[in-house]
Amino acid sequence: MNRTAGYREAQPTAPELRPRSIEEAAGLLCELPQESRVRILGGGTHLGLGYRFDPDLILSTAGMDRIVAWEPDDLTVVVEAGMTVEELENTLAAKGQTALLHERPGGGTVGGALATATSGWRRYRYGPIGDRVLEVTLVSSDGRVATAGGRLVKNVTGYDIPRLATGSLGSLGLIARVCFKLWPLPVTTATVAMESAEEALSRAFRPLAVLETDGRTSVFLGGTREEIEGQAAALGGSPAEGLAWPDPPSGHVRFSVRVPPSHLRSIVRRFDRTWRYVAQFGVGEVTAATNGASSGALEELRVAAESVGGALVILDAPDGLRQQFDPWGAPPASLPIQRRLVELFDPGRMINPGILPGGI
Repeated sequence: MNRTAGYREAQPTAPELRPRSIEEAAGLLCELPQESRVRILGGGTHLGLGYRFDPDLILSTAGMDRIVAWEPDDLTVVVEAGMTVEELENTLAAKGQTALLHERPGGGTVGGALATATSGWRRYRYGPIGDRVLEVTLVSSDGRVATAGGRLVKNVTGYDIPRLATGSLGSLGLIARVCFKLWPLPVTTATVAMESAEEALSRAFRPLAVLETDGRTSVFLGGTREEIEGQAAALGGSPAEGLAWPDPPSGHVRFSVRVPPSHLRSIVRRFDRTWRYVAQFGVGEVTAATNGASSGALEELRVAAESVGGALVILDAPDGLRQQFDPWGAPPASLPIQRRLVELFDPGRMINPGILPGGI
């Protein structure tokens, strides 16, 4: 998400702690009163997500921003949560590798990407961010440190906790360190303009992404020069060198609609013509922004999404709209299970309390 343009949520104003190690973070949390309400803060790019709460304390990951271990030959990297996505990807690119994190991260951090399950636009080819996480180190609200998973690509022992941490919004504790599986960067990349996203999906073979941006379709390709030339010929378009990723939509109200891929076109057709959007065809997600959406228009769109098993989630909005329109919508059927899991890790609900669906 990019919060550099459009509406910007105010930063929390509570006192801020900035530990420089996992051990220091654990010590700080362990010493806090049990009734404390703690906001985990990375780059501040996801503050509009979920229900509001007023923290007593901010625990910033800005001091935990280092690469702990990088094994280029094994295609793995271990990184602290406070490192920005941009810095990590730039570092990896120097040796021709990528963690496949979001292409337009703004000031977002690695921990924020995992906590919000922000997968990036190459998800169509490579899958969601949770599939690329090998190991996670969590610090619980009472100062316990737990590492689960394994740094070997073939090691799946204990993989459940990394998956649970993905999209948890900090409800299981501070995501302090992450091990990612890496991929080689393509030898050559190109972008091909198309008239129809559906036609592009039917013709392209394993593209990086098929995105429709405000009515314009682009197919993103990676591979050898011969592969790209063949793909472009199959698409019937001329390849432009490089990946011309769009900027995330900006506006006072930003939201995401997630539906089964076959229903994405019907959702996009419901959009107001003034709304700016990026739709990920083949994935089933569209991110949109506007300066004037009403709660009624959003509710109609949410009903349509939920009727096919999808959801509409508010990414950012002024408080006035939030008072009229729930940021999450209908809680998932798994809510009781999620509640029990959160209580195991954070029984006092100290860290990011109440921001999840159902007020968890």
